[in-house]
Order: sequence, then C-alpha cells, then structure tokens
Amino acid sequence: MTEPLVSVEGLVKRFYLKGQNYVGAVNGISFEIGRGETLGLVGESGSGKTTVGRCLLRLVEPTSGRIRFEGSDISRLTMRELKPLRSHLQMVFQDPFASLNPRRTVRQTVEEPLALQRDAPAGTWLRIATEMLERVGLGPQYLNRLPIELTASEQQRVGIARALITSPKLVVLDEPTSTLDPTVREDILGLLRSLQTSMSVAYLFISHDIMAVERLCHRVAVIYLGHIVEQAPTAAIMSDPRHPYTRALMSAVLSPDPTHRLPRNPFNYP
Repeated sequence: MTEPLVSVEGLVKRFYLKGQNYVGAVNGISFEIGRGETLGLVGESGSGKTTVGRCLLRLVEPTSGRIRFEGSDISRLTMRELKPLRSHLQMVFQDPFASLNPRRTVRQTVEEPLALQRDAPAGTWLRIATEMLERVGLGPQYLNRLPIELTASEQQRVGIARALITSPKLVVLDEPTSTLDPTVREDILGLLRSLQTSMSVAYLFISHDIMAVERLCHRVAVIYLGHIVEQAPTAAIMSDPRHPYTRALMSAVLSPDPTHRLPRNPFNYP
C-alpha cells in the first residue's frame, strides 16, 4: 500500500480566552492526502476549515495531534527544522489582493519564495519567474506591474504562481475562487487541474462551493463544528451522502435546471 503524502491524526486546535475558557476550532480530526490527489474540505463558515489548513502548514500551532508529511511528524519540528520543508508546503489564500504586498511588483512577489528558500541561484530567478507566470497564463509584460494594476483573476494567478514556483508537493487552497465571478472561477479551477497534472502536486481544497469541489476534488471530507462527519470519494458524496449534515449541504446546491426545486428542510438538521 502506498504511503500517503500527508497523514493527520487526532488534530486539535483550541484558541484560549481569559482563564481556562477556549474555543475548540478543530476537535480531533484525522484524514490523509495522497500524492497528486485533491482532498476537498467542505463545510459552512466557522466550521474550522481554514484553521485546519493553517495547522497543516504550521502557520498556527496545533494544540495536539500529529501531522505526518512523507512519513515524518512535522508537528514536532522546531521552526528551524521545519524551514527546509517550506518549499514543499505552500498556500494560496482566499483574497488575492489582500495576500499580495501592494508595494511589490509581480516579479518581486513571485521570486520571493526562491529568495527565502534559496532553491535556485539568484541569476536564474527571473527566468524561473517568467516561466511560472506563463504557466498560469500571464506573460512577461506582467513582471513589473503592481497588484492594484491587476484584475482579481490576475491577482489570484500571481498567488498561484508564487505558491508553485518552488515545485511544492502540497498546496493548501483556502477558498481560492470564492471572490471571483463564475466565469473566472471556472478558468481558475481549470488552471489548477492542469497544473496538478503537469506538476504532480497534491491539494487540500478548502471551500464551501460544492460545485467547485465536485469539479476539482478526488475525495471530500465534510467538517461540522470542528469535526469531520463524513469522508468519501467525491462521486459518492455527491450521489449518496450518508450523514445528515452532508445531505443538508448537498440539498442547498442550486441546480442549473429551473424546474428543480430544493427540498424544504428535509433533514431537520441544525
């Protein structure tokens, strides 16, 4: 049996308030992501999706649990020990404009991971950045532009180029299409599929957009109040959801067929 790229066991994240009070954002979840696979993590706002993604990359520290990357427990590494792995673990953020430094050009933004990780000689950065921009559909004319000069789609393409320039093995996609209009959204999903095939990268796709999850993901994990309540291949989740919360999510998806009507609270699930 092939070892998964990422294995999460009993992940817990609590945000402590005054005294002994805390908010349990993630409550003992477990899942795996295979090499070159996309796992969709779906649930309503506030369910803990983004916190899971940030814990996975150690952008926030887990309270407990294990995160194994290629068999090694990275949840126990110091920041110094984790640094060499950063080039293999990247993230694309939800708001493309907010995730880009407004004072940095596209070139500076895309080259930054190369400078931080020292994965390539400085003399090759421009060539690598230009090639990466072309792979996400942006020509060399974008190199000296600032984020404010770009459309939302172009900004997100820059964010994708920045995440993939170090050829990572895992990218966390934190609702990367939620701020885009439907036409652009489909273009970005197609781009992500194409890049996954050509670069053999795995994704954790965090979203509440069920239609986007269906288009991109191989498997789906449904999260509710910090708990994963169901995991299955995407086709099974879409056609035969088992958990009441999953069925409630599926029932809220709008059909392109105008004659199709949504059931009225058929599951009586909060």
